[in-house]
Amino acid sequence: MIKSLYTRVVLIFLVSVIGGTFIAFFVATWVFKDQLNENLRIPLLHFGQDIARIYETLPLPQADQFVSGMNQLKSYHIRVYDNTGGFQSYGTLNGQKSVTVTMEQVKEVLDGQVVQVNPSGVTTILLGLPLKTELGTKAMFVEPISPPSASFIKTWILNFTTYSLVAGSLLIVIAAIFLVRPIKKLTKATRRIAAGDFNVKLNIKQTGELGTLARSFEEMMIDLQQLEQMRRDFVTNVSHEVQSPLTSISGYAIALKKEDITVHDRNRYLDIIINEAERMSKMSDSLLKLSLLESQSQQMRAVTLRLDEQIRRVIVAIQPQWSARNIQFELNLKAVTLTADHDQLNQVWTNILGNSIKFSKDDGIIKVSIKQDINNVTVRISDNGIGISLEDQKRIFDRFFKADRSHSRKYEGSGMGLAIVKQIVSLHQGDIRVESELGQGTTFIITLPNITMTE
Repeated sequence: MIKSLYTRVVLIFLVSVIGGTFIAFFVATWVFKDQLNENLRIPLLHFGQDIARIYETLPLPQADQFVSGMNQLKSYHIRVYDNTGGFQSYGTLNGQKSVTVTMEQVKEVLDGQVVQVNPSGVTTILLGLPLKTELGTKAMFVEPISPPSASFIKTWILNFTTYSLVAGSLLIVIAAIFLVRPIKKLTKATRRIAAGDFNVKLNIKQTGELGTLARSFEEMMIDLQQLEQMRRDFVTNVSHEVQSPLTSISGYAIALKKEDITVHDRNRYLDIIINEAERMSKMSDSLLKLSLLESQSQQMRAVTLRLDEQIRRVIVAIQPQWSARNIQFELNLKAVTLTADHDQLNQVWTNILGNSIKFSKDDGIIKVSIKQDINNVTVRISDNGIGISLEDQKRIFDRFFKADRSHSRKYEGSGMGLAIVKQIVSLHQGDIRVESELGQGTTFIITLPNITMTE
């Protein structure tokens, strides 16, 4: 089996051209068979009829003499048969083999019939006509003679066809090189990408199907490069986030083995170990939840809910977090009913409100409002906390990212909450964005499609 695309292209072209030429020849011959036969038969018939009129008009000796001197004998060969099978010929065949005439054909012509011999069904090579003379009816057979230049013409046609095929083959060989070259580039690029090298330049400037394929390949390569970078960042972040609690757990577990530690220190060490274990458990749960959301293996359970009531219940549920720091809420919640996944949206409000409380100042104020238009429902959650820098705003929805890492120990968290929020909002075909200024606070703006109208 031929594996090379280049060889296949060349062979397919040659087979197509040669096969198409033969097929076209036979089809054309079959379609125009009657016309071709008629065009070859009519000159023979007219010439034979002219000879017959000569013998009908002139005496036999003069007719024989006249016919023997005709220039048309260079193109036709005449044989005149009597009823005994003897014949007299006029003209020379120039080395051409004469067509055999049977006695049956002679008898048919003597009986007044016109005999036409065309064994291939296309070319008439012999035509028999009755010839009336002074000595009675004879059978005249006329056959065409190939001119001296016919062999040269056949040779020229054969050579022309051969040279055409050779020249065409060379051209397709060259054309196939340019056709296959982009595919070879794509093959090499694929191998380099498989080896982990994404710095590949195709430089394919074609605009056809191969050009489109090259552009799609480059887009795929960029996506793979970004995916690989995300994978590396993910591994680095997971390693970093896991290493910190594991180090604490390991260190305090070793400290617990000391015999001279006090009960107070022992309890404090145990509390730290428990807190670090819970932190790892929460991070593991967050990773699993985000993975399920991104793979969409967790089916959405859409229900009709009151959005304003849901946000109020979340605020009540996290009251211990904000009441301990004397944080107040200003609510402007318009009564809105929509269709969404209740548990997932509950997670959105819990995460965002939890972040607002965490990064707000004591005695601060958090504002929550709902607005609605024909197409969308917009929820705004604002705090007057530490704010987020413009550079960090671009990455706060990335997993494991923590703004203001200098305070990462002060503000506990895995950096997964907003990544989960972003994915849930996207699954609801909504949008989330942030507006913030350092030292002035942060506003999260969540837009959801308005599926169900207001009550």
